[in-house]
Amino acid sequence: MSTFSYEEPEPLTGELDLEDRQALRRVAGLSTELRDVTEVEYRALRLERVVLIGVWTEGDEAHAENSLRELALLAETAGSEILEGLMQRRSRPDPATYVGSGKALELRDVVISSGADTVICDGELAPSQLRRLEEIVQVKVIDRTALILDIFAQHASSREGKAQVELAQLEYLMPRLRGWGGNLSRQVGGRAAGGVGIGGRGPGETKIELDRRRIRTRMAKLRRQIGEMGKARDTKRSQRRTRAVPAVAIAGYTNAGKSSLLNRLTGAGVLVENALFATLDPTIRRAQTPNGRAITLADTVGFVRHLPHQLVEAFRSTLEEVTDADLILHVVDGSDADPEAQIAAVREVLRDVGGADVPELIVINKADLADEMAIARLRRQEPHSVVVSARTGAGMEELLQAIEDGLPRAERELHVLVPYDRGDLVARVHDLGEVLSQEHTAEGTALHARVPERMAAELEPYASAQV
Repeated sequence: MSTFSYEEPEPLTGELDLEDRQALRRVAGLSTELRDVTEVEYRALRLERVVLIGVWTEGDEAHAENSLRELALLAETAGSEILEGLMQRRSRPDPATYVGSGKALELRDVVISSGADTVICDGELAPSQLRRLEEIVQVKVIDRTALILDIFAQHASSREGKAQVELAQLEYLMPRLRGWGGNLSRQVGGRAAGGVGIGGRGPGETKIELDRRRIRTRMAKLRRQIGEMGKARDTKRSQRRTRAVPAVAIAGYTNAGKSSLLNRLTGAGVLVENALFATLDPTIRRAQTPNGRAITLADTVGFVRHLPHQLVEAFRSTLEEVTDADLILHVVDGSDADPEAQIAAVREVLRDVGGADVPELIVINKADLADEMAIARLRRQEPHSVVVSARTGAGMEELLQAIEDGLPRAERELHVLVPYDRGDLVARVHDLGEVLSQEHTAEGTALHARVPERMAAELEPYASAQV
């Protein structure tokens, strides 16, 4: 057998992230856990063999099934094996057990017959609903919010991202803490008991009270840290504003192809994986429009139906990249079964963070996989849209031109003749303004350009020689 060798090209950052993520996977059955499921909130989530359950309260059956299929993708992203998917038609979720006591018993039978160790509900459950449903099915029960938080915790890599996810997890955990009763309380006496000493000892601080106090302290510390990191992000954003570089934010549903689009436009090398919430940390790169105008492109965290409000609040400083943008590229998966629902979910989050007034350009991605009829339907519903394929590169020129047309124009249009010894000024016009025409003459560089007001003052001495 012949052998050969070759030199591997140096991998991009995103490829290294993907290799690292795929290097280790969970192995079922290698950890010892408490058998009492009522203590579940004090243990780390371990999702293995799961049964999905959803309550269909509005819309048609296809919409409800799509939501449950998305829950299945979320569970698989977290490392689960899907055994069953069940759905119940109700006017509203049962306030006690989410699915009703009778259906909860049927769910228990399905759990036993399938050998599942976890039930995942397609919605956010109240603490009392979680507790009551666990008592009936006798396995761990989590809701959609806890599942998404678990995925975010797996995928966060930067210091800011980890702090934001931890804060969201603690906010979710606080009302769901459970204690074991007064036998774990701390005894107090002497000065702590008002100086009465022996005979005046009360129950003291219980375990759950101690846990809540520690969580509140940790949350306060995380908020301070995120605030400090937000200041650095604000400083960088203000510097870009000072240089008058237009900002374009890439937003959209998770797994719609935002990172692939950023890589295609800028060569950023961001992690690309066919999974939900593959990238959480924002990436900002520089790019140019067809006319040579410098812009910044910011990739943001993906959205999803019923995105937990804890995450929206925790990631608010990151999502400010969207609210402060001059244009939002709203990326939609054209091959998805229900792209209209994706658009509605993303716009709902944008409204929550104050980005509803920012100009929006719909980017229908994955044109190489999408049905032509579905794309035509989307284009009728969203006239201000562009069809692209980040994988093949189709439609990129049209997208860049649409970005150019959607950005705010510079404030002053000038004809100037800049001497050759002021090449720095010509470079700044290209960097900060929009060059409409350029010609090299014997006296200098003749420019027809749109520039910010403050730069127009610098060009005034050369404006007398108009072309």
